[in-house]
Amino acid sequence: MPEMTAEMTSARELTDQRQGGVIRQNQLVSEDAWQVVRLDEDGNLPSYQQPALLPLAEWQALVAAGEGSDHLAPWLASDTELTPELGKALTDAPLLAVDFPNFNDGRGYTIARLMRERFGYQGEIRAIGDVLVDQLHYMSRCGISAFALRDDQYVEDALHALSSFSVSYQTGVDQKTPLFARR
Repeated sequence: MPEMTAEMTSARELTDQRQGGVIRQNQLVSEDAWQVVRLDEDGNLPSYQQPALLPLAEWQALVAAGEGSDHLAPWLASDTELTPELGKALTDAPLLAVDFPNFNDGRGYTIARLMRERFGYQGEIRAIGDVLVDQLHYMSRCGISAFALRDDQYVEDALHALSSFSVSYQTGVDQKTPLFARR
């Protein structure tokens, strides 16, 4: 591993103050009011302020009771089964969050892609949980449009990762035609 130069060290020190955060449209969001609400150890929903991202079952219960609003949105666990009924119901959500419980669980990529391509969801899909810089480009190709970075991730590295590839061979939500057909 190469030794860090003085320039690299000073650049890293500057970015140390900008860890974590939410990236939307390839920019760091200065203030994001949406809070992720998770069940407590007893399986109860703690008190929260709106706007809030709630576990899917709690969000569905509020919507069924007529208490849904533009300030409440669901977050989907990586093992969520997107049935046609659920996919259709989610298209009305003001925002969707997909939870990545750990870096090697790729089921959230499928959820995002299905919501975009099969169910036509046009709103923001946000990656939450174990969101790492190394995965952002691939997440964006699957239709994720916002990223809540893990606290130990550097924003500048994340922004660079989102623009590091100019061409993709495979199709994706962002490019419907494979490279060989674009020549």
